[in-house]
This record gives sequence, C-alpha cells and structure tokens, in this order.
Amino acid sequence: MSGFTFSSFVIVFRETLEAALIVAIILTYLTQTKAHQYIKPVIWSTILAILSSFVVAFIFDRTVGEFEGRAAQVFEGVVALAAAGVLTYMIFWMHKQAGRIKSSVHEKLQIAIHKEEIFSLMALPYVAVLREGAETVLFLKAAALQADGMVSAFGGVLGFVLAVLACTSFYWLGKKIPLKPFFRYTGIFLTFVAAGLLAYGVHELEEAGWFPPVVEHIWNINSILNEKEGAGSFLKAIFGYNGTPSLVETVMYFGYLFSVLVLTLKDRAEGPVKAHGIQTKRA
Repeated sequence: MSGFTFSSFVIVFRETLEAALIVAIILTYLTQTKAHQYIKPVIWSTILAILSSFVVAFIFDRTVGEFEGRAAQVFEGVVALAAAGVLTYMIFWMHKQAGRIKSSVHEKLQIAIHKEEIFSLMALPYVAVLREGAETVLFLKAAALQADGMVSAFGGVLGFVLAVLACTSFYWLGKKIPLKPFFRYTGIFLTFVAAGLLAYGVHELEEAGWFPPVVEHIWNINSILNEKEGAGSFLKAIFGYNGTPSLVETVMYFGYLFSVLVLTLKDRAEGPVKAHGIQTKRA
C-alpha cells in the first residue's frame, strides 16, 4: 500500500468510524427503547448529512482551483495549519470523551424523546456526520497538498467501507467496540500527522514570504532518504516528511510533537494514580 493510499485510508476510516459510531449508538438506543418511529427520520438525516458533505467537498475543491502563485502558497499553508489545528482539537477531545461517548449520546436522546422533539433527534446525527464529513474533506485536501496533489480514492473508499462494517458488527451483532485503545493509538499516530501538517503549513507560508525561515535548510538528507521517491515519499504523504527543512519548520515540528505527546501521555499516566488515591482514601 502506497503512502498516499495509506494516509487516505487512515483519515477516512477514523472520521467515518466516529460518525458511524454515533449513528449506530442512536439506532441501537431507539431500537432498545422501542422508539421505532424515530428510526426512519434518523436514517434520512444521516443520508442528508452525507450528501451535504459531498457538496462541501465540491465547493472546497472548486475554490482551491482558483488560486495561483503566491495566493496558492498562502492558501495551502492556511489549509495545512487549519487541518493541524482541527486534528489537535480532535486528539484532545477524543482522548477525554472516548470512554463516555455512548452515555453522552444517550443523555441527549433521552431529553429529545421525552420532549418529543423530532428535529433535535434529526439534528444529532446530521451535525455529527456533517462535522466528520467536513473534517474529512479538510484533512484529505491538506494531505493531498503536502503530497504534491496526490490522494487515493481507493484508500478513501476502503476506509469508508471498513468503518461502516466495523460499526455494524460491533453494535448490531452485540459486540462492543474497544474505544479507548483505538482512540489512544490512532491519537498518537494523528499527533505525528498533525505535526507534519503544521510544519508543511509553516513551509508554505515561508515560501509566500509570511514567515522568515531563519536558516533556510538546517540539513539536507535527500541523498539518504529522498522525499520524492520510495520510503521518503511514503513518509511525506503520511507525516509531511521534508528532507531539507528550515530551522523554523524543525522547531515547530518537534516542539508540537513533544508538547502534545507529553500532555496526552501524562494525563493517561496520572489517571490510575488518581483512581488509586481515591480508593485508598475510602479504605
């Protein structure tokens, strides 16, 4: 599997899984509580959100094609930085919420059903799916920009299909999805992806004259690992590898990577200690 295919697969699989997960929880809850009259509106709302995501993708693609030269560099840099920002938010949000997504959705459903608010029920899956769809468009475009415009339709379709099948088997066949391990390890992976997007965004804005590189190339290792071929192109497609980074790019990349990993891993390490302290106090 090429780097372009793999990056497309991971992005679409994770985003689709999050959206499908919420829809599956809603449908399962409505079935268990015998609120069957709301199932069809939820399904139609999900379909509408998917169609809306394609509209967003079409508009975004058309807009991008209008930029040339310096304007294109600025736009690509801003898109990469925006994608890195959204990814960072998602990493921290999923790190905090992975263990209580199901209970959170159930709470919102209980309120909507109790008040018989059909539009609230339809809005829940619509907003969830459209949000993930918009994020997917942003992430794929950012990944394509740092991979010289290349993105894999096969990887995206494969990720979409497997995510839907996973949610179907996990919920409709009575199995449970291991949310915490999944989001923990994909969160670490996406931290490296976000760091690459951040560095790429900085690089494009340097090219556009927005940022000074300070030192234009602090090293050149393309003779060892060329970013345009083989393993180098694979790493570039996924993690934004650059064989000739500037000083600012390098500082931003490793500074971001260190900060996010320390914050997320430190929080996980403190969890058991806090829990142990509570248990000791009660004893």
